[in-house]
Amino acid sequence: MTDLSTLPLEDELGDVLEKAMRRKGVTLDEVAQQTGVAAARLMDAIDYRPDLTGDDLRRLAAFLGLNEIGLCALGTGSYPQPEIGTLPFCVWPLRMPHGIGVTNAYLVGECGSSRAVLFDTGAGIDALAVVWPRSIKQLDAVFLTHAEAEHVGGLCEVVARFGAPAAFIPKGATAPCGQPLGEGETRTFAAFTVTAFATPGHAAAHNCYLVRAPEARHGAALLISGDLVFAGSVGGAYFSHEQLQLSLKRMLAMVPPNTVIAPGHGPLTTAGNEIRYNPFAV
Repeated sequence: MTDLSTLPLEDELGDVLEKAMRRKGVTLDEVAQQTGVAAARLMDAIDYRPDLTGDDLRRLAAFLGLNEIGLCALGTGSYPQPEIGTLPFCVWPLRMPHGIGVTNAYLVGECGSSRAVLFDTGAGIDALAVVWPRSIKQLDAVFLTHAEAEHVGGLCEVVARFGAPAAFIPKGATAPCGQPLGEGETRTFAAFTVTAFATPGHAAAHNCYLVRAPEARHGAALLISGDLVFAGSVGGAYFSHEQLQLSLKRMLAMVPPNTVIAPGHGPLTTAGNEIRYNPFAV
């Protein structure tokens, strides 16, 4: 597995502050008034020019309802990125440019096999082709976390090119070639299983997928988290802030701490790391 744990975080301090302000429903001036941090300095942080002190960050965390340790770590550029443990299957992270950022897709399969399962398709077949591992010749299935352009591009082309017998999408989502897969439904592929969990918040129809090898004596599980949770942040709550927070708490609580989290953007992390440090894990 290629280690993505050293890649840059998807969100910086300013992104987290903006998301927290939207979640709380407060303006920049209201935050400044309640925390004593000047609005101009808050705007600098949002514009990626932070000069906030530890005391500033602690007051912001308290007012915005954020994990103080994680917010301070972000503010000092020292957010912890954990060592990624051994998994009982192989994972190929596929990192593709999209706009000014990047998006992640993932292949999961038995090590040494030419077959795999794909999670999300990125911006399209051409972007996938650039990062596709030569060893993978056929797909046993495709799973989509949510029907957003940078995660569902070229779905039908991918299904056709790699002979995938099924493409699964969250219940309530609309995507060509997709079959709905709901809460708790499981599909089995050789030595591993994929279980869907409905995690609305970023989108109304959003799934996370827990990949496990039931017969493996050692190795962690893998959580394909889409845009629910990133290392050090969460996805934008375009559907519901409340639902996203509930989904985040549920997923982090239900998996073992050593579970590897493979997000839609940014580096790999672990459930234990995000429980301890993620600013939104409160």
